[in-house]
Amino acid sequence: MPPRLAAGVWVSAYLTRLRLADIPAYVTARGDVTAGAVIVKVATLDGQARAFQRSFDLLSDARTWVILTQGAERDVDATLARQRARDPDLWLIEVEDRAGRTLLDQDGLAD
Repeated sequence: MPPRLAAGVWVSAYLTRLRLADIPAYVTARGDVTAGAVIVKVATLDGQARAFQRSFDLLSDARTWVILTQGAERDVDATLARQRARDPDLWLIEVEDRAGRTLLDQDGLAD
């Protein structure tokens, strides 16, 4: 398994990739720079949203992005607010894209 990047470095690289793809994104909560978990919310600008968190597949020892919650944006925001209240080291990134693109499936971001 490759070494894990510090959260702040990963967030910076992710925001750069999104910017290069002309996909607006914002850090809505800054977490621990070295070890904070990251949740990516994508708002499709129609009142709907999905939030992704990184998970581990215990069988393959691989990291993957899974849907934490989805539905009405206000409900997704409420779930994320509860997550942030439980984990102040958590990073929250909000992506705005009508097509729901996150780029999380790309090399270097997917794993």
